[in-house]
Amino acid sequence: MITAQDTASVLMDTNDPVLSRSELEALHLKFREMKHGINNMFAVIMALSELGQRNPAHLERLAKAVLERTPDIVNQLTAFGEQLGAKLKPGS
Repeated sequence: MITAQDTASVLMDTNDPVLSRSELEALHLKFREMKHGINNMFAVIMALSELGQRNPAHLERLAKAVLERTPDIVNQLTAFGEQLGAKLKPGS
């Protein structure tokens, strides 16, 4: 008969990296900060989009906001992905 422990040992490779609680908390904090920034950016985009429907002059502000804020969000996501990937690689 196969026990739960046998199954767990087969599924878990002893070479798999294990994150400490503090590392996981740091990644979670970084994720929350990014999520907050992304939500703020979308709130601005949505507000300016609604204003742009009423007054086309706001569409220029919308375009400017998107052009200014989007690269920062992309950079944050890229950095987070690299940080997470580094934690998942063996030996890190």
